[in-house]
Amino acid sequence: MKNNKPELSQEVFDLYDQYAHNKIDRRIFVERLSVYAVGGWTLPSLMEYLLPNYQEKQQVKQDDPRVQSSYIEYESKKGGGTIKGLLARHSDAKEPLPGIVVVHENRGLNPHIEDVCRRAALAGFIALAPDALSPLGGYPGTDDEGRTMQRKRDRQEMLEDFIAAFKHLKGHPDCTGKVGVVGFCFGGWISNMMAARLPDLGASVPFYGGQAPIDQVPSIQAPLMLQYAELDARVNKGWPEYEAALKKNNKDYTVHFYDATNHGFHNDTTPRYNEPAAKLAWQRTVNFFNKHLR
Repeated sequence: MKNNKPELSQEVFDLYDQYAHNKIDRRIFVERLSVYAVGGWTLPSLMEYLLPNYQEKQQVKQDDPRVQSSYIEYESKKGGGTIKGLLARHSDAKEPLPGIVVVHENRGLNPHIEDVCRRAALAGFIALAPDALSPLGGYPGTDDEGRTMQRKRDRQEMLEDFIAAFKHLKGHPDCTGKVGVVGFCFGGWISNMMAARLPDLGASVPFYGGQAPIDQVPSIQAPLMLQYAELDARVNKGWPEYEAALKKNNKDYTVHFYDATNHGFHNDTTPRYNEPAAKLAWQRTVNFFNKHLR
């Protein structure tokens, strides 16, 4: 039960996934969602429950004294020109640190991904979370608008923006030069693609992200840790062929499927969040980066 209301069926979460990934527009989403406004759920309460809550769900606040963070800009000439990003590191760090590029979902650098960037800083890394919406003015303040804006950008150009972020971080004076990437959803695809494109990438952790093309698998040099949600049929359907290619090419990879979880289970601002799985996945991520970047 949730606030004395019946538990929502999996169909509701699948419907939200279609909406969040631009398979259906807002009008169709609301129309189909209204079918589930029963048993104490109203349509407004369903909408409020399903959509992100950024105000109350920050694990590491923007003003947390343990983290030194600021917005920076770097050049991405092949992509979108000047890109804005959040750069964060532990306030007590005295020496250069390994780096992590943190890649957002399909809606720009929202407060949740900034939070994840600060979590990476607390874990002992210098973290850079770019905003691929920078050429269009940056994350607009809502995910609906962010998704609309991100659809206006070419995916390959955005990939170049994140490759440029890797190069910027690798050369940063506060970085040891060893840099990995972690990404979520769209960012998971970027993480796979960066592994295929960057021979000097230190490690890659894609969360429920689309796989790199099979013909690019031979180029992967970085160790991979792939994190998947059991119920995420849309993304998981590409895994068997990807795994076969990784095995065929003797690539270093680890894969985890988290039981009874939905796409987005690591995002603690929505009801798809699965706390035990998210905490385990994040600890595995930190351990993986500690192993390969230090």
